[in-house]
Amino acid sequence: MRLGINLGYWGAGMDADNLAVAREADRLGYSVCWAAEAYGSDAPTVLAWVAAQTERIDIGSAILQIPARTPAMTAMTAATLDSLSGGRFRLGLGVSGPQVSEGWYGVKFDKPLARTREYVEIVRKAMSRERLTHEGEHWTLPLPGGPGKALKLTVHPVREEVPLYIAAIGPKNLEQTGEIADGALVLFFAPEHAEETTLGALRAGREKAGRTLDGFDLVPTVPMALGDDVDALADIFRPYTALYVGGMGSARQNFYNKLARRMGYEKEAAEIQEKYLAGDKQGAAAAVPRELIDSTSLLGPVERVADRMQAYAAAGVTTLSLTPAGFTLEERIAALRAGVEALERAGLA
Repeated sequence: MRLGINLGYWGAGMDADNLAVAREADRLGYSVCWAAEAYGSDAPTVLAWVAAQTERIDIGSAILQIPARTPAMTAMTAATLDSLSGGRFRLGLGVSGPQVSEGWYGVKFDKPLARTREYVEIVRKAMSRERLTHEGEHWTLPLPGGPGKALKLTVHPVREEVPLYIAAIGPKNLEQTGEIADGALVLFFAPEHAEETTLGALRAGREKAGRTLDGFDLVPTVPMALGDDVDALADIFRPYTALYVGGMGSARQNFYNKLARRMGYEKEAAEIQEKYLAGDKQGAAAAVPRELIDSTSLLGPVERVADRMQAYAAAGVTTLSLTPAGFTLEERIAALRAGVEALERAGLA
């Protein structure tokens, strides 16, 4: 199992620290550094900045939002970043959510699975440097009846194929991801619930494509906090968990709330969402079960973190991306180093 680092969103006031974290992760031998985007910083600019100041670590988008760009533009961006980084780019894609897609990008959040499948087909075709033609429900290239002609990408990516990941939570999305992608980016992954929440659907998708999970990169992003008081450490992530389970989406459409319910937290997920959407964020955070946080995070001393890493590896995780807690650069660097120590203690390095 390899380690990654997820920098999250740029522009939150810790940009210089984020770069230092990325450079230290590079020095320590971390496999990949991911950057996110929502409706603030964009991931490609951040990744180009990080790639220019690191040497070996891969750079990955977690994610490039599908409603933000045409598939051809995404292929251009991926090819450029792969070229500039010397073959270190990983392309992570996702449909985002209805609030961002429709509120920020003005793109209707409908048929997300079909849209993703078609998007991936076009991106892969463009990056193969074939002349780009496509007739689908969402895109037609070139546009009929006009002056457009089938073009091919002029940039040569360093590798024949840039690894393509999809952010997936729901069973249908996970199954399609297993079928059409090289890896899955997941959140709130609990090893104890891996089969019913993630692996079963991914395996079904791989079987559709005539493949197994061998060689497929399962990448959960996992919060991490070091110390002896596990209960106190879990409390650090209560607001974060409440935001996703309670407020990431609407009452009718919240993928993370549904995930918590699939883990067996039906009653608790309903209470968290009710309180969060009513404006009681503190009450929502208090309603998050400690067990939910503990099972989806790395908490405690290094020895306990090492035990949990073994559980993640046994559950099929191939790249474990850490988001260390800490408000200072020193704390985050210490967590990076502890991650390597825990991986070695677990016998997974």
